[in-house]
Amino acid sequence: MLFNSYEFILVFMPVVVLVFFLVGRASHVLAATWLCMASLFFYGWWNPKFVALLVASIGFNYAAGYAIGPAKGGRMAAPKLLLIAAIAADLAVLGYFKYANFFISSVDTLTGAKLALLDIVLPLGISFFTFTQIAFLVDVYRGVATEYNFMHYLLFVSYFPHLIAGPLLHHKQIMPQFAMTRTYAPDPGAIVSGLTMFTIGLAKKVLVADNLAGYALPLFTLADNGSELRLISAWSGALAYSFQLYFDFSGYCDMAIGMSLLLGVRLPVNFNSPYKAESIIEFWRRWHMTLAGFLRDYLYFPLGGNRRGPRRRHVNIMITMLLGGLWHGASWTFVLWGGLHGVYLMINHIWRERSSRIGPPLAGTALGRVATIAITFLAVVIGWVIFRAQTLEGAMIVLRGMTGLAGASLNELSDIQVGSFPVLALIISACAVMAFLCPNSQEIVGALQRRQPSLEAGLVFGMLAGICLIAMRSVQSEFLYFQF
Repeated sequence: MLFNSYEFILVFMPVVVLVFFLVGRASHVLAATWLCMASLFFYGWWNPKFVALLVASIGFNYAAGYAIGPAKGGRMAAPKLLLIAAIAADLAVLGYFKYANFFISSVDTLTGAKLALLDIVLPLGISFFTFTQIAFLVDVYRGVATEYNFMHYLLFVSYFPHLIAGPLLHHKQIMPQFAMTRTYAPDPGAIVSGLTMFTIGLAKKVLVADNLAGYALPLFTLADNGSELRLISAWSGALAYSFQLYFDFSGYCDMAIGMSLLLGVRLPVNFNSPYKAESIIEFWRRWHMTLAGFLRDYLYFPLGGNRRGPRRRHVNIMITMLLGGLWHGASWTFVLWGGLHGVYLMINHIWRERSSRIGPPLAGTALGRVATIAITFLAVVIGWVIFRAQTLEGAMIVLRGMTGLAGASLNELSDIQVGSFPVLALIISACAVMAFLCPNSQEIVGALQRRQPSLEAGLVFGMLAGICLIAMRSVQSEFLYFQF
């Protein structure tokens, strides 16, 4: 079930919210149980047979966490070994579903053994619910997570607003909220903010991202099939996808936060205007913030972080980003994308160290800020080309076209029947204004919260929601992060 579908918006969402608060008047336990069942139903809508996998994963990790917790108190030997074994089991399941065929095809490419691929369907959201539970196990071992209410844990993992594409949650961010009395009583302010945030996210997805997909998809398909792209078509594809992914993922994050607010539960911000970043370091503090935090806290820091000098820091950064790239998908393009961002981050750290001594000439000026944002955005777009392409050859075709080596023509897009260049230029310019100059969703909702409720604001967002519902008649596409 998609957030941007009629069955979710007009049936599932209102029924879940209404029953949750009605039942919550009588029993918090029953209300939490209802939310658990609704979340499992939401997950099973896609493929019912994988509900058993999700529940089994939850049961296994809850039992492992419960065992590791008392073990720290001395009632069980070798808690660290138990932690390692549990994480290894989680990664083994994830590896089978997500990476088995990648491993087989890579061996086949290297050896020419003509190995048969396995008939595997990737369970939706498996990376998210696996990493969420690995973080829980580590936090239990560290003594940070101490609550063992099974219903709260089940809800912590399966909670449908974040289950499929994040944010990645820590137990402390959500589990205590289900123990609060106020969670089970409707909050008019939170409901208004939730509906506003959800509407903004829906508009990003339906009105912006899905329209950009009509340009990005055919251009990258041509490149993956070996067709040359010239200057304008290559840049059109790269920029269309860069903004498609931006508005698609930020739309999902907004809708997840908005949906959760309707239920009185606050999710962490996962997307904070990353294209406004003045460096790659800052970009990763703004893009998929909970994943970046997970990789930092549970991989980069355990590897040693920056505690052993600059060289070891660079090695740790590269390992973290390579694995972060592989987390996104079983493809060498994702590994290369992760490695490229690892190089970016190393250069960024070196530049910060050197520039702090010599003082960059434009530091602190408006021109300097524009320049650093532009350079960062260009680096990110180059990375997105590799991220989006299905093959390394396709990525190289797009990147070569972006340099102008394949030639240029103002009629490129119409020649390959992808659309009109002036129309796409106008769309991309509008997207750039929204991404670089406009306040983001959190800022808009925050400003509205500081004002008295107004009929004008209600009419604006009501009309926007109506436009989105009408637009959904033609396209109801999955969010891009569903594939990760």
